[in-house]
Amino acid sequence: MGKSDNLSPNLWTPRPVEETMEVYAGWAETYEAEVTARGYRTPDRIAAALTQHAAAQTPILDFGCGTGIGGAALRKAGFTTIDGTDIVAEMLEKATESGIYRKTWVSAPGVFDFDTGAYPVIIAAGVVSLGAAPAETLAPLVDRLAPDGLLALSYNDPTLADDSYVAALDSVCSSGAATIVFREHGVHLADVGMGSDVIILRRE
Repeated sequence: MGKSDNLSPNLWTPRPVEETMEVYAGWAETYEAEVTARGYRTPDRIAAALTQHAAAQTPILDFGCGTGIGGAALRKAGFTTIDGTDIVAEMLEKATESGIYRKTWVSAPGVFDFDTGAYPVIIAAGVVSLGAAPAETLAPLVDRLAPDGLLALSYNDPTLADDSYVAALDSVCSSGAATIVFREHGVHLADVGMGSDVIILRRE
């Protein structure tokens, strides 16, 4: 696979959720190998940032966990109690087989099927982003945190250039729902020269 090749057709573009699910269901078998080969750094960056804000034993929900790359990064960083959920059953099967997660479940698009405050930390690595979950996913995720709970997420470069995602982040902060306690731009996919902001929000 050359550097000019796409990871997946039109990956960073708006699409209906059903089409997104089809893209990732068809990609489940090779996803992890492909993005790892391309130098996917964001999950490790999120996990490293979280070590400065959360204890190792803190229960964490890996929201949109895919095949488990984010969970693996959390484990490597020393976190011990991780649950995972995803809307794509084929991806979640890989995550479950990894043995990283305490429990996993398939969720429905737009459904946040866990109690408010159930997780002191939620991560969403590459989830609320162009071509994946829509911008309006951000506010309900913040709402599922108890006060002082943390949401760690990433906005890659195409997402940072999309007004709707920028506005969603600005809205949760300007409304007083959350405060940014960490934000840093760095490598997202090394092979294609793409960066991302790793962001940690604290629920007010």
